[in-house]
Amino acid sequence: MTQATATLSAPDAKRFDGTTLGLYAATVFLWGVSWIGIRAQLGVVAPEMSVLWRFLLSAVLMWGWVLVSGHQVRFPLADHLRFAAVGCCLFSFNFISFYYGGLSVPSGLLSVVFSLASVFNLVLAFIVFRQKVEPRVALGGVIGVAGIGLLFWPEITGAGFNAAALKGLGLCVMGTLFFCSGNMISTVVQRRGVPLLSATAWGMTYGCAVLLTLNLVRGNAFIIEPTLKYVGSLLYLAIGASVLAFMAYLTLLRRLGAARAGYATVLFPIIALAVSTLLEGYQWTLLAGVGVVFALIGNVLVLRKPAGK
Repeated sequence: MTQATATLSAPDAKRFDGTTLGLYAATVFLWGVSWIGIRAQLGVVAPEMSVLWRFLLSAVLMWGWVLVSGHQVRFPLADHLRFAAVGCCLFSFNFISFYYGGLSVPSGLLSVVFSLASVFNLVLAFIVFRQKVEPRVALGGVIGVAGIGLLFWPEITGAGFNAAALKGLGLCVMGTLFFCSGNMISTVVQRRGVPLLSATAWGMTYGCAVLLTLNLVRGNAFIIEPTLKYVGSLLYLAIGASVLAFMAYLTLLRRLGAARAGYATVLFPIIALAVSTLLEGYQWTLLAGVGVVFALIGNVLVLRKPAGK
């Protein structure tokens, strides 16, 4: 075991410093606002084509960052297989699953399903890494997911379920599992001492290869909608919600572990609704307010500094 591997052998639970909280806040904000950007992309361009443009631009920016900073570029085949797995899970299949699942599932339920990443991460971390399940963190995750359920309860109960909706729900669950599996693989990569910048650049590159293949198979037109709305949202999604947000989130995986870092997914819908309140006139209800309180209580339980740390 190398020194770098030993250093990353477990989450650095003691590092609840200003940098960690800043990374957490940045992740929540950048991904929370991204839902608005994704909505602005829907229409003329096929969803999977928009995702390809997003990560193609992100990959170019990441490679520029890697080369300018002088990070390692060449890696053994075993690491490339891990990079490819990260690309499939974090930068392609999870987005594809949610885009297609969202065609028949209300956005509220989609948010609830994705917030389950906080719980899935905890379970997978125990199975894969034998990381101890802290009751406080588990309770916080459950309370947070329940809060998101309350937040979108009217939309969920009013949707009705048929075969198409159930299929869409299954795709959203699959997308969440892809995301969480990518978290586990990324943790393995970081524990091997691979620079995060390099690993992310390679992962995005392999993700683009998957997305390119899918678009070719489906015969999608390689077009970009020439409007300020589309191009502006694309730039935000590529730079803010991909390069910056993924770097912040994957750094949190190393610092906090998958369970705590994954709780950020519970807060994304709250940020999205806050933005929707300002831009789209979203009307808050008492039930939604209670849901936010639950989510925040869960956040305190998950992120509170462990005793004696």
